[in-house]
Amino acid sequence: MERIVLPDIPNLNQIDVYLTNGGFESFKKALSQSPDDIIDQVKKSGLRGRGGAAFSAGLKWSFMPKTTDKPKYLCINGDESEPGSFKDRQVFEDNPFQLIEGAIITCYAIGAKVAYLYIRGEYHKWIKLMQKAIEVAYDRGFLGESMKKTFGNDFSCDLYIHKGAGAYICGEESSLMNSIEGYRGYPRVKPPFPAQKGLWGCPTTINNVETITNVPKIISNGWEWYSKIGAQKHPGTLLYGISGHVNKPGVYELPTGILLTDLIFNTASGIPNNKKVKCVIPGGSSMPPLRGDQLEGIRMDAESLKEAGSAIGIGGVMVMDEDTNLLKVLIRITHFYHHESCGQCTPCREGTGWMEKTLHRILEGNGTSKDLDLLISVAENIEGNTVCALGDAAAWPVKFMIQRFRDEFEQYVKNEVTIPVPNKVHSMRNTSAPLANLHK
Repeated sequence: MERIVLPDIPNLNQIDVYLTNGGFESFKKALSQSPDDIIDQVKKSGLRGRGGAAFSAGLKWSFMPKTTDKPKYLCINGDESEPGSFKDRQVFEDNPFQLIEGAIITCYAIGAKVAYLYIRGEYHKWIKLMQKAIEVAYDRGFLGESMKKTFGNDFSCDLYIHKGAGAYICGEESSLMNSIEGYRGYPRVKPPFPAQKGLWGCPTTINNVETITNVPKIISNGWEWYSKIGAQKHPGTLLYGISGHVNKPGVYELPTGILLTDLIFNTASGIPNNKKVKCVIPGGSSMPPLRGDQLEGIRMDAESLKEAGSAIGIGGVMVMDEDTNLLKVLIRITHFYHHESCGQCTPCREGTGWMEKTLHRILEGNGTSKDLDLLISVAENIEGNTVCALGDAAAWPVKFMIQRFRDEFEQYVKNEVTIPVPNKVHSMRNTSAPLANLHK
């Protein structure tokens, strides 16, 4: 199978190697067509966003207004702060010029003159690598005003790196735009959507790094070729980031629709010491987990995982063996989302903290079965009631982990728990009461 995003070509991160292997020929081909033709091809190819939502890339591009007095912008999301995701940095490291070519093709298609590549602040090494690649592209005439001379066309665009400060919330598209503008990373209420009112109130398109890197190959090989790779409704390849209890963790580029069991036991060479799989999170920590004894027949594409009760997310497959303490896993995940909540929405701001405190109480031996029901209730009250999807990201692991592994969590709770009574009055000091009485 041909690898699209990470081709098996040594030293492809060198400009001369990239040019020898057809670099920037796709952009030349794109210039011979109209922007609407490019959008139509990407739409027909079936390319869907690789940033988590799996939304049609071509359809998103088509939302950009055709005529406007305002400048248009492209934002490329390389924040990659989802636990379990480490794929985009492989593009920065191994194939930066295909990402750059994808960016200028996208700018041409949507009519943007400026693109911003947003990279998380902790990615110091990869920021330097991408900055060097961008500088080389400018020197060779593949970016900026010199593009006009290089390609013999009036079109030109600029590409800038914007370094984030390490906030998970800035992976959300409107928070990302606020961050670029110099404001705190708060999600915006939608509508209006970015295509109508994005960066500095101007039309803006936001796509993930992996999504943009697919574009040159779609233009060079044709949308028909791309649409026949992998799952019919979610075509192409995916960068699967496999981590956890597997013998060969790493980033693997494979077609969509591959069996999850093949990914774990063939690609990643199975579980150390031949242990059983207890739990798998198929798309990054925010996606609903799956039971290890119910993985047969599940395929890694958007539709198949939706039917299985989860989601493809960013393709970050997190594998946990039979000895894993799922309560501690869930506490760690919940702590992350509590810490990363921007605090704008009450359900998320308060609910994530409640969930973390309740889980800690259970771990300390002071929880009952009612606390498990309480956690599900809190998660359901967060889910769908926040400005952005961080609320869902925090709620889904708690809700589905407890529902699908209830037997595991019941081991940590008691029928009746006695805890100290708060010192509300002097006479109640050093007293205790059954938890059930306190609930009344």
